[in-house]
Amino acid sequence: MNTKNLTAVALASAAVAGLGAVSSGPSVSAHFAPGSAVAVADERGSLVADEHLRTLTADDVRTILGQGGFDASTVRRGVDAYRLTYRTVDTKGAATTATGLFVVPRGKRGRLTPVSYTHGTTSYKPDTPSTSTTPWAVGPAYTYAGSGFAAVVPDYLGMGRGPGTHPWKDVPSETTASLDMLRAARAFAPRIGRRLDRDVLVTGFSQGASSALGLARTLQDGADRHFRVKAVAPISGGYDFAGAELPALLNGDLDAKSSALYAAYLLTSWQRIHGGVYGTPSEVFQEPYADRVEKYFDGTTPGPEMFQGMPARLADLLTPRGWALLRNPSGAFAEALRTDGEVCTAWTPRMPVRFYRAETDEQATTVNTDHCVASLRARGVNPRVENLGRPLYQGSLHLGTNVAGTGRIVRWFSSLDA
Repeated sequence: MNTKNLTAVALASAAVAGLGAVSSGPSVSAHFAPGSAVAVADERGSLVADEHLRTLTADDVRTILGQGGFDASTVRRGVDAYRLTYRTVDTKGAATTATGLFVVPRGKRGRLTPVSYTHGTTSYKPDTPSTSTTPWAVGPAYTYAGSGFAAVVPDYLGMGRGPGTHPWKDVPSETTASLDMLRAARAFAPRIGRRLDRDVLVTGFSQGASSALGLARTLQDGADRHFRVKAVAPISGGYDFAGAELPALLNGDLDAKSSALYAAYLLTSWQRIHGGVYGTPSEVFQEPYADRVEKYFDGTTPGPEMFQGMPARLADLLTPRGWALLRNPSGAFAEALRTDGEVCTAWTPRMPVRFYRAETDEQATTVNTDHCVASLRARGVNPRVENLGRPLYQGSLHLGTNVAGTGRIVRWFSSLDA
């Protein structure tokens, strides 16, 4: 849920596309025919295509991580990075495809422990991990793979090279895309002389923090016969959008521009997913934004263009009906908020859980973490909360927690994997 990341990829100061060897093209498997519901279930996670993106030495990895401010001290190996295209399901359960980044350590054969990392918000399809080479986009994956893990990083539905529009802030589809990316990585790994261990370490940032909890929950519930979750470490999530994030956003407690972008993304996305949010955009958005806001968040508008075209504050974006909808959610919108919050309220983790956050956060209020931890404690779980202090990335504490948290989490995961 890192709204500043909507432009962070475009503003990153050091692109690294020239580092490493790039393959000549993808290896494509059989064409995907949707078929029946049973066939869709059987095909979920199977590979459609794989493409070797680049080979990097350990020094290359350290250079890239250094350019993004990531801690490179745990990197011991070079990496090979691949884009996987795989079969999954959309928000209605219909067959579709998605892409993701799979990164493995060089020189480490045989069994690898997978780390599932789910990324923060982006609004532009090419800014996702499998289609971008900026340190921000690939930094966590390179950190984990360079430290000896297999990094499994879904782009989410409708992002990267996946078809359609991204259903933003939809934990159920983020969970299915993440699980099916794990399955695709498992299917692909033997082709390059690796295999994935059963135990999965799960983490994610911002939007991806809730996705990480969703994946941990579904793995604990036995959604896959092979994989089981070993530990989960979410960073700076918007876990309680109804009770924490929306009140802070509407009361002006968060960054004004980010708040306007989040509100627009939420309303347009949930209109596409659930319907009934508005009949026409002008019901909830003021002009001139009503005429452009859906295009800004359909995945085809570059981040800087969207950022410049949107207002600096909510007061210039929302109509009275828009304000009322966010302040007093009802109907399908309220039900979607309830579902979104179930990552903290509807299950009892049976694995180690650590939450990572800054002292304060200008985009995802830390009250989100407080509420999630309190809910889990009420269910008899005692998760640890790691305070990352005041880390900055491009002037943002929120983005800084992704950088700082990755360095802390790779050390924790390494201790569990020893």
